[in-house]
Amino acid sequence: MKINNVTQLSALTRLFSATVFREMAKKGRSALFSRLLKETGLVDQVGPNATVGETFDFAFNILKIAGHRDEYIYRAAVSQKVLLGTHSLRTASMLNEFRAGNCKADLVILNGTATVYEIKSERDSLTRLENQVENYKRVFAKVNVISSEDHIDGIIGTVPDDVGVMCLTKRYQIKTIREAKNSPERVCPRTVFESLRITESIEILESLGVKVPDVPNTQRHAVLRELFSELDPATLHFEMVKTLKRTRELASLSDFVESLPKSLQTAALSVSVRRSDQIRLINATETPLHAAMTWS
Repeated sequence: MKINNVTQLSALTRLFSATVFREMAKKGRSALFSRLLKETGLVDQVGPNATVGETFDFAFNILKIAGHRDEYIYRAAVSQKVLLGTHSLRTASMLNEFRAGNCKADLVILNGTATVYEIKSERDSLTRLENQVENYKRVFAKVNVISSEDHIDGIIGTVPDDVGVMCLTKRYQIKTIREAKNSPERVCPRTVFESLRITESIEILESLGVKVPDVPNTQRHAVLRELFSELDPATLHFEMVKTLKRTRELASLSDFVESLPKSLQTAALSVSVRRSDQIRLINATETPLHAAMTWS
């Protein structure tokens, strides 16, 4: 299918928004899905006997063609091919929009180390990349930039040699242009502290045998930050990975993720849905398209 205009492309992209995903989980239907689908012109293409889930997959296959790809397509590539392909939800975890200095990391995978993936889709510029990479190095041992083929030369000219460069090819394969160096010793303990929840910070300190003094809540942040500043960077990074794998684990989502169409699995790993709403969302994806077009 050819995308004929910006409105059509925008509607296809918004099908995979957190708003549509949450609406289907909460209500078992999504009026926004129905409206966007009319704008895409997909209804005649997939046929009336298709399900909502099959329609999502059809839309995804259009969007993953080079030139149309937005951030969600890149997230899906990394989560499917790295998190679920190389690792599994039992051995690794994934963080989305995780704070690192004055930036937010697109996607972080935790296994034996912490690897951040900065996405630069066809629709992005490289203006902020240098600053983003410097912030990520203060929190994560490995930094990767993943982009389209068009951006590769610009990225290599912008980032240092210890930063990995990856390409999402026209065939939707991830090709490593340059391996990222694993350097936990360069992280900044104070910056790591600012990225964590207070409970996680306390867990890390206690696991390292550091006594956390009993102080009023108004003083706690400053006291913890000072304790973190005295930690060895590499040791802290190891404990951070161990703690975050436990506190942000995704293994409990395994059955839910596997029950969804492949195109929505990344959304399930990124958008928080209550356990009681999961079956409603699964049922929504199994709804025949002709019935879903009446959603309001």
